[in-house]
Amino acid sequence: MQTYSSSTTTLEDAGASRTQVKEHIQSLVDALNGVLLGKEQQIKLALACIFARGHLLIEDLPGMGKTLLSHALAKTLGLSYNRIQFTSDVLPSDIIGATIFDKQTNAFRFVEGPLFAQVVLADEINRATPKSQSALLEAMEERQVTTDGESLPLPEPFFVIATQNPSTQAGTFPLPESQLDRFLMRIELGYPEPAAERELLLNGDRRVVAEQLQALLNLSELRQIQAAVDAIKVSEPLVDYVQRLVAFSRQGTEFAFGLSPRGALALMQSAKSWALLHNRSHVVPEDVQAILPSVVEHRLRESADFAGHGGGALAQKLLGSVDVVS
Repeated sequence: MQTYSSSTTTLEDAGASRTQVKEHIQSLVDALNGVLLGKEQQIKLALACIFARGHLLIEDLPGMGKTLLSHALAKTLGLSYNRIQFTSDVLPSDIIGATIFDKQTNAFRFVEGPLFAQVVLADEINRATPKSQSALLEAMEERQVTTDGESLPLPEPFFVIATQNPSTQAGTFPLPESQLDRFLMRIELGYPEPAAERELLLNGDRRVVAEQLQALLNLSELRQIQAAVDAIKVSEPLVDYVQRLVAFSRQGTEFAFGLSPRGALALMQSAKSWALLHNRSHVVPEDVQAILPSVVEHRLRESADFAGHGGGALAQKLLGSVDVVS
């Protein structure tokens, strides 16, 4: 079976054996499982998103643990963290920062906003106006911001974890397609299972547990895992399968528009990250199928209901209509 990797990097070149990577990942999953009860699938998807160097969108009702997961991810990964609470009166300068006049130096200087952190939680992003939402576009794509004609690099690594309430709730401004496409994945947490909810009721707020979390990775180890994702091999038949999925989305009459090349790349990189999470050195079709809904649902619209979402049904249509083997 012919295989290829998008990078010549190997796990050994990255300075980490597969055993070390497996141990790091398992320790992260175990720690996060202790905070967000009964949500291991969503936890693994969030980790896969970050290991693939992508931004994450969490959509659900208030009080479901979106902010808790974001904070716990930052702490266990050992990354700096800022939270931005989006409201209708938030301005772009409240996010990026502003240039002020310093009387002591008799000169202008730039004061960094909360965007200057390695993990930025954009909380309830769809409660801000489109002008403020757009302040994140350059940051998410270029890992920099431009102010007063000067480009300023953001910390490395840089991840945006955005939460949003369902668009049917009052006071929300839907994210445009151009911004949704910047998120590698979109996940939902959902209501807890009865056993998990019972434990929550008996033992209290999990924020206390989250505050006690320790960093389980350093920056070098995180980069090693990201390099290991790049080293995951992909076979030619697997690429054929991904291309058939993408082509079906572009040709099917149910789809208002198909997946873009960026969406196709997101699908492949996410599948590689999911394979690494499950201790495989190559991608199998099950990896693509596991991450496909989270990667494509927010990128698709039904042609019969362009204003609506419909991405969930379309993702299942892709999975059910496209054969693994041509």
